[in-house]
Amino acid sequence: MRHSSVISRRVAAAAVSVVLASGAAACGPEDAGAKGGTSGKAAGAPQKGGTLTVLNSEAQSDFDPARLYTSGGGNVPSLVFRTLTTRNREAGAAGTQVVPDLATDTGRPNKDATEWTYTLKEGLKFEDGTPITSADIKYGIERSFAAELSGGAPYLRDWLVGGDTYEGPYKGGKGLASIVTPDARTIVFKLKKPEGEFPFVATQTQFAPVPKAKDTGAKYEEHPVSSGPYKVVENENDGEHLVLERNEHWDPKTDEERKAYPDKIDVKSGLDEAVINQRLATSSGADASAVTTDTNLGPAELAQIGSDKALAARVGTGHFGFTAYLAFNPKVKPFDNPKVRQAISYAVNRTSVVNAAGGSALAEATTTFLPEQKAFGHTPYDHFPAGRTGDPEKAEELLKEAGYPNGLTVTLLHSTAQNRLTSPEVATAVQEALGKAGITVKLDGQQPNSFNEKRWSVKDAPGFFLSRWGADWPAGGPFLAPIFDGRQIVANGSNYNHAQLNDPAVNKEIDEINKLTDLKAAAVRWGALDKKIGEQALDVPLFHPVYKRLVGKDVKNVVISDWTGVLDISQVAVK
Repeated sequence: MRHSSVISRRVAAAAVSVVLASGAAACGPEDAGAKGGTSGKAAGAPQKGGTLTVLNSEAQSDFDPARLYTSGGGNVPSLVFRTLTTRNREAGAAGTQVVPDLATDTGRPNKDATEWTYTLKEGLKFEDGTPITSADIKYGIERSFAAELSGGAPYLRDWLVGGDTYEGPYKGGKGLASIVTPDARTIVFKLKKPEGEFPFVATQTQFAPVPKAKDTGAKYEEHPVSSGPYKVVENENDGEHLVLERNEHWDPKTDEERKAYPDKIDVKSGLDEAVINQRLATSSGADASAVTTDTNLGPAELAQIGSDKALAARVGTGHFGFTAYLAFNPKVKPFDNPKVRQAISYAVNRTSVVNAAGGSALAEATTTFLPEQKAFGHTPYDHFPAGRTGDPEKAEELLKEAGYPNGLTVTLLHSTAQNRLTSPEVATAVQEALGKAGITVKLDGQQPNSFNEKRWSVKDAPGFFLSRWGADWPAGGPFLAPIFDGRQIVANGSNYNHAQLNDPAVNKEIDEINKLTDLKAAAVRWGALDKKIGEQALDVPLFHPVYKRLVGKDVKNVVISDWTGVLDISQVAVK
């Protein structure tokens, strides 16, 4: 079995649109205060009341817990859908922790972590006042297997016993035997193999309860039944305009994570990103109480903001668990020669690459594949030390040893999308740096779809290309396993193991780490594995993106965690 292979394909495909746009992932800000603090934004203690406006470029489409692909429960979705566990709604590193939500704890594993048991809190209710039971959670998960409701995170299809063949409750009405509900407050999950990170998966919206009697299939997204502090009162044009109001049956005594200060949440999408940032900067009328959950500031906007202290104080900074890198396919010459790969590793000028990515305010140079956060198990290493600007002399020396005394010519595949990750600017920076070491780089720019098809193909993958990876939760598992587990090589589909590495020792270590339910101990092992794999020069880590987002002048309580990297909408106040 390939560990979470399906999810890996989905994550990489959506890395920019989901991670960069919706901010559904990790790391902490420079200016975020403690939970409950104003984090340098509008002064005064946060109070209940008012309307929070959300200005977005992308619509909050498919607003059905089965179809949403979120990390930690998502941002806007987590206002409506509670899950068994969720992310800790605190600033910085504390925010990487998984905590109970509907459940009393983060889960109780059996001895080998192939079975996880949860007990629901008492007093949980849907928006209509009916009790939330374990059967509702079981049914919510089961309906996520239906083809009509595809789109959500498919970990459970890979992990649950029988999950790979289950087709959901609409065909024959059968349930999934590997999810057991012995009573109204207990739910048990039976897995194919040990999964110590199961509590992280239980933060996905597929774990939100759905009352079977209220399920309307594909139309459920129009009015999903709320288990959170807000309910949907309007959903226009498939999430382009969402209006949320208080769920009177939500009991804050059962929910330690969501503050739910505003009385109303008004989500307006389909807006141009430049317009969003301009409206937030101006903060006129309702925009003074506005935020965005999907629009970052660019280099030009940051330059303008830098001269305005009041405006700069309204910028939140965060880091998501995400790495941009150069990928090698050793099946293609000359990249089958380790010394060629090492030479390129020495030749890269990370300063010019960072500048191409928007500058040091938006990108941080790295020599490690794992993001530089403790939760991932980050272990510092630099196997090919060349400083910030590269070492072309060392690169030339290695090329001679590899049999290329007069240099060589290679082709670099990149995207034409202006994403500052795999874009022409970054490719050009690599081209210029390698040229100083005698490596002539021909650039092959492809439209995003063609670019992805080529780099994700076992048969047609080039030997050298720009790539990126983002994890679904702050841990080493969803970061390293999809890229380096040989059992995840997909011959006829989207393959993310760019090096097609199938090392029995690496595969075995991944399995051993997955058995650990002590996540701190697991993190240490993931970091050591990253360092070990790095010795092979199968890629060149370039940088980790930094996220800069503006909020309206009356927004209080901006909390940015090391899980999402962006403000947590469940903590925001406007009064």
